[in-house]
Amino acid sequence: MEKEKIISIFERFQNTTPNPKTELEYNSAFQLLVAVILSAQSTDKSVNAATKHLFLNYGTPKSLIKLGVSGIESYIKSIGLYKSKSKNIFNTSTIIDECFNGQVPGNRKDLELLPGVGRKTANIILNIIFQQPTVAVDTHVFRVSNRTGLAKGENVVEVEKNLLNNIPKEYLQNAHHWLIILGRYTCKKKSPKCHLCLIKDICEYDKKSNINIMHVSKSLKKQS
Repeated sequence: MEKEKIISIFERFQNTTPNPKTELEYNSAFQLLVAVILSAQSTDKSVNAATKHLFLNYGTPKSLIKLGVSGIESYIKSIGLYKSKSKNIFNTSTIIDECFNGQVPGNRKDLELLPGVGRKTANIILNIIFQQPTVAVDTHVFRVSNRTGLAKGENVVEVEKNLLNNIPKEYLQNAHHWLIILGRYTCKKKSPKCHLCLIKDICEYDKKSNINIMHVSKSLKKQS
């Protein structure tokens, strides 16, 4: 996509939603980390419903360690893969408490050492908590990037790299949120609402590549 088009796309995003935010609810860096771990293959709405009660009394690493795996399970049973997620949250809480003085680490290397934390989750934490201009590529961002022509790629790392190269620096901080909003509510997987799209006159949807979105979506499960 031409640079002028990319600039126009993000100017429109900026003018329409100047301060985009995650829909996950949290009150600390640690709580956001737990929420993002829980969000893998689950909706933000279902995660918020579970963490609303979990975080009320167990919103810190130490409290979740005391709660234990089975205790965590009891709060998140409504979420998919709750058994493995409970173990990951317990182990992550233990590592953060023992190795990082209870604080979420602010670098990719340490974040990706935590159970349940992959590249996508690390990027979200680095972007939202530590204000780094990273772009987390989930299914929505992957789909929108390829469909519109903004940043085509056959895997999430390739799309992430192309987004970082293509998006003007002044828009990188919020790019992840804008692309998720577009993908979640307008540029949907099965029935995109092109007639309502903010960038319908710029989007190169009719020229999209024949990348197998379903195939790549499966690989995204490993990125969370």
